Amino acid sequence: MTQKELKEFLDEKVLLYNNPKFIESDPIQIPHQFSLKEDIEIAAFLTATISWGNRTMIIKNSFKMMELLDNSPHDFIVNHQEKDLEIVKGFVHRTFNKIDFIQFLKSLQHIYKNHHGLENALSIKDNSNTYQTAIHQFKNIFFEVKHQQRTQKHISDPLKNSAAKRINMFLRWMVRTDKAGVDFGIWQSHNPANLSCPLDVHSGNVARKLKLLLRTQNDWKALSELDKNLRKLDKTDPVKYDFALFGLGVFEKF
Repeated sequence: MTQKELKEFLDEKVLLYNNPKFIESDPIQIPHQFSLKEDIEIAAFLTATISWGNRTMIIKNSFKMMELLDNSPHDFIVNHQEKDLEIVKGFVHRTFNKIDFIQFLKSLQHIYKNHHGLENALSIKDNSNTYQTAIHQFKNIFFEVKHQQRTQKHISDPLKNSAAKRINMFLRWMVRTDKAGVDFGIWQSHNPANLSCPLDVHSGNVARKLKLLLRTQNDWKALSELDKNLRKLDKTDPVKYDFALFGLGVFEKF
């Protein structure tokens, strides 16, 4: 395909998958239960954190997390005391267990009380056009509070060449905005042009078949290559093509 043909093909797939029906089968349905900005972003962050493995189980366990937080995640995060954290004992999603969940609640409280919330903590402050350094700095902030070493693996570090799939997915949800109603676009201090695709097995394989990606590993170097090529197709909203790559891979077995 020529670049023009490729863009037309992918734009069609974006229209097909970027619509409210997509929400019904996707973890993004959890933050869509809320209307308060802080509830949306906290629900989205916790959901994205456990978004690996079986999609049905991801959705089930994400709803469980919201129930444990009294379906008022921001209020719980800001106001909880040590004794309130007992309610999460027994929670587990794959390798994310109660130790990790409790740590995330403490770290999120630290971010909202001392770093002006998730929107500020994840903002790009080095004048770059990617979130590579921003995510690295966010991880440092997240673990400024006392924590167990085991929990660090649940926040990726792009400066260690991780593709940071789950945080990039979370960023897409928060930053990207359009009329389709899937992504929220509530972080208006961020620029959608700087977003990167959540790169995983499905999107990576489709990108390689379409010659958008040559690198064989799904790491940050691959993500940078994919960024470059997607930004040629749409420099202001490159991550809309996540819908196309994901849909082609998961629903069409492309």
